[in-house]
Amino acid sequence: MEKLLEKFLHHLSLERGLSSNTAESYRLDLKRYIKYLKNLKKTSFEKVRDKDVSKFVLTLYDLGLCSSSISRNLSSIRSFHKFLIRENYTDTNPTESVESPKLWRRLPEVLDQKEMELLLDQPKGDAPLSLRDKAILEFMYATGVRISELISLKRSHLLFEIGCVRIFGKGGKERIVPVGEIAILSTQKYLEDSRPKLAHSKSGDFLFLNFRGDRLTRMGVWKIIRKHVLKAGIKKKITPHTIRHSFATHLLEGGADLRAVQEMLGHADISTTQIYTHVDREYLKEVHRTCHPREKRDFEGKSRDE
Repeated sequence: MEKLLEKFLHHLSLERGLSSNTAESYRLDLKRYIKYLKNLKKTSFEKVRDKDVSKFVLTLYDLGLCSSSISRNLSSIRSFHKFLIRENYTDTNPTESVESPKLWRRLPEVLDQKEMELLLDQPKGDAPLSLRDKAILEFMYATGVRISELISLKRSHLLFEIGCVRIFGKGGKERIVPVGEIAILSTQKYLEDSRPKLAHSKSGDFLFLNFRGDRLTRMGVWKIIRKHVLKAGIKKKITPHTIRHSFATHLLEGGADLRAVQEMLGHADISTTQIYTHVDREYLKEVHRTCHPREKRDFEGKSRDE
């Protein structure tokens, strides 16, 4: 298998005129691929099947490679197998039916409802920054705003008299999003007791300020969230976008209409919102266990209807 790899690399350098750096990228990608095949006890490329290639691509995800890197790996493998067919070293191409990772939609990391409650409970006390952090977390979870939308919010955008907020999203598109009572109360307490202590003459109308009285930055919000995630002892990899993902997921799990969630998130295409329609596997198993007629058993193994 290594000898065929060397023939392919020779072909790339001499016949296709690729640079040494590009050829080296092919070498690294394909050496890892061959090592994986050998671990599967594949002794020749004739024995490789499409499921083997698909599983290899999944291992690249597990290694933490981004979609572009995985696409490059798969492109290298496809070119290699086409070369093997063209040179009559094999007559099958196991990459033909393997889907490009660029088309995959990975489920976003989310907090379950208990984890979300734990995070929201972290900011404590009446110190100005504690009240601000509490308002930020509650507001993000209540509205599902993007971090760029959050730091651009102004006090004039708040429509708390009707329980809503004006949010200006991508491309300057405006949408009206409901805000829950708890988030409204937290934000009002911040506005009354905290923001006046943080603000200075150049703070403008921006809603959330840092300790210097300036508009919060993306990194500033990220640090706030990270601090409270650590305090909560949550082990998942959390970003500001995780709260947005959790907002959408929890709404849909609670029975919200997909179109309504699309409107609140500010998605132009509903297919973007559909990624949130996943439901926790354990929840599905519990529904199946408690609702399927063949699974309704009491602790003695008898049907509940007996």
